[in-house]
Amino acid sequence: MNRRKFIISGSLLSTSIIASRTNAFSLTLSGMSETIKPKKLKKGDTVGVVAPAGYLKEDHLKETRENLEGMGLKVYYTDRISHRNGYLGGTDKERAEDINHMFANDNVDVIFAVRGGYGCARMLDYINYDIVKKNPKILIGYSDITSLLYAIYAKTGLVCFHGPVGISTFNDYSVRIMEDVLMNTNEPVILESHEEAYTSEDPEYQFTVINSGTAEGVLVGGNLSIVASMVGTSYDIDLKDKILFLEEIGEDPYRIDRMLTQMELAGKFDGIRGFALGIFKNCDLDDEEDKQKSFSLHEVLFDRLQKFNVPTLYGLSFGHVTNKFTLPFGIKAELNVNNRTLTLLESSVL
Repeated sequence: MNRRKFIISGSLLSTSIIASRTNAFSLTLSGMSETIKPKKLKKGDTVGVVAPAGYLKEDHLKETRENLEGMGLKVYYTDRISHRNGYLGGTDKERAEDINHMFANDNVDVIFAVRGGYGCARMLDYINYDIVKKNPKILIGYSDITSLLYAIYAKTGLVCFHGPVGISTFNDYSVRIMEDVLMNTNEPVILESHEEAYTSEDPEYQFTVINSGTAEGVLVGGNLSIVASMVGTSYDIDLKDKILFLEEIGEDPYRIDRMLTQMELAGKFDGIRGFALGIFKNCDLDDEEDKQKSFSLHEVLFDRLQKFNVPTLYGLSFGHVTNKFTLPFGIKAELNVNNRTLTLLESSVL
């Protein structure tokens, strides 16, 4: 089934439609902190690479340089990039200092996380959010980087990006989407998923409609474990009028159940507009005996999310997969479950 392709098209949405949608959001967005958009990505820009979570292995920096330089970008990093503190890429203060430095440095245009892992949440209190707000720049990463996206958006209103890290697979599909999202300032972007190799029969990679329909809202989200861990912190985000995008890796169905239940009990889904679910990789059970004693991944998602009666689709191209969307964190978007598309209704960069 050739169902996954990337399409960018401005002709499909007229200027008048965009304007009417923008006006429709004027009430729902009232009371929120002002959204700040970073400058667009350009060929020749300097990328500040950081390790805000796990430490780097020997070949990680080399791979990141090759990936970014292959896009026509220059690479810059400090000596903190090679620091290690247990399973972390340096102490909490060192990793935060690198983030602060990259935002404050006028010679750095874009900030890229080399990898995820664990540790971003530990350093959030050490980030200088005034510096970030005064020097808005593209910040991109996924997985554990979700907590950094959450914190910066919550404290500054800066649009961040859930997308490849430096050691991700920079294939034609992922690079094309990343460039179109980060370089495009005019046309809306329509995202259709790409089929992962050798996964046509794997339910973890198949589209699943939980609730049909179309939803419009502000796009936020990331890794489910991290999103759930933000609940109750000063970096949490109100999900009212939002489209929540989620992905996960390596969590059994009961753990997915527990995290979604926690968010429901905390009232996080009250007033939500829709759920855009990526790939929950290695989150289903393989052992036949275990399957007899458990819900499947999809049974959990249906049970926990269908009752909210908002458009909900599983199987979009983001998460721990080869072919990745780059998803702006904090701009207006449309989820069309029937068409299996996410449309970015406004540019995410200036």
